[in-house]
Amino acid sequence: MNAAHAKRNDLVILGGGLVGMTLALAAANKGMTSHVVDRADPAAQMAEGFDGRASAISTASWNLFKNIGLAEALAPFASPISKIAVTDAMRPGRIDFQPGEGEGSLGRMFANRQLRKAMFDAAQDEPLINWHPGAEVVARHRGEHGVSATLADGTVLEGALLVGAEGRGSPTRDEAGLAIAKWDYRHRAIISGLIHEKPHDHVAWEIFYSAGPFALLPLLDDEQGRHRSALVWTVDEKDAAGSLKLGDRAFIAEAEMRMDGILGKITEAGPRSSWPLGFHHTAKITAERLALIGDSAHGIHPIAGQGLNLGLRDVGALVEVLDDGLRLGLEPGDAQLLARYENWRGLDAFSVALATDGLTRLFGIPGRGASAVRRLGMAGIQRAPMLKDWFMNEARGVSGDLPELLRG
Repeated sequence: MNAAHAKRNDLVILGGGLVGMTLALAAANKGMTSHVVDRADPAAQMAEGFDGRASAISTASWNLFKNIGLAEALAPFASPISKIAVTDAMRPGRIDFQPGEGEGSLGRMFANRQLRKAMFDAAQDEPLINWHPGAEVVARHRGEHGVSATLADGTVLEGALLVGAEGRGSPTRDEAGLAIAKWDYRHRAIISGLIHEKPHDHVAWEIFYSAGPFALLPLLDDEQGRHRSALVWTVDEKDAAGSLKLGDRAFIAEAEMRMDGILGKITEAGPRSSWPLGFHHTAKITAERLALIGDSAHGIHPIAGQGLNLGLRDVGALVEVLDDGLRLGLEPGDAQLLARYENWRGLDAFSVALATDGLTRLFGIPGRGASAVRRLGMAGIQRAPMLKDWFMNEARGVSGDLPELLRG
């Protein structure tokens, strides 16, 4: 039986999650064609229900969404982050990161389902994107003249550049033999959606306990006007199974204990999911006719909520490099273009990863002495406007050498 060959496109993107799908849309915006292969079934990802899985979209990432035409569909579902409150176990001496008048928000919170829906709808309407949902890749090939991915049904997808966007356990990265540095924090993030008595006033809370950070992220009120936040609660791996097995009432009681009444009573907690936390960084994010983006290239602790934004910066940089190349008559798999992408993204991704790793370790040191030192440092930042501005620009994603698509 002969394999069916689909039309050759510029890009073959393996992984159609938030980062892979944004790449396809951003590439289409510049006239590039792509095949997007995703194992997941969109219907399962679109299922109704409030599970608390949400993402903070930085100012720079929002600019990207505006520039590729996604912002209009997403705007009604955005919950702006007007302030980030950072505290050491709710003790005195917290830091408030709050932009000045006219500077806009520190970012926007979205339920992941809304982000996916907007992307899927846009991809279905985009003639330059060939989307293959619910498909399994059984073989990948990279050669001098092009790349291909063979699907389980025998279809062969051909292109000029292969992009690995499958996330942390990327088989494309592993098959290419790209070395990865990684360590396990031996912690798990428990994710849930909370419905609570008091409005959150668009404040994101990062409460540090020695067992791990406890983050509350503001979401829009539901249809009944109930106040909602997403909870990302880091627990020690050995305690994770017990925390996940708690009944709703016990889980709510544990959460309330750590929240010190800031959002009043919790009336409901959504279904809980959990993710093991680790750090990984790929020494090289390119190989012959291959580029890695998002968690395939770097995985960081969710402490600063920057994982998705880091992946979207990869998207902006890769599209800009490929677009510049096309104007010079170079095809997307060209080695000089990949070298430029590698140099541009390698350092930025590594410095963000190291900073979040350092924060995780700093706040994870138990004991009253360590807490006193942390709070002294926090009090210093609270009184230093230039330092606070630097942190806020980092959170907004607007520092460093930004790709054009992520600028205002």
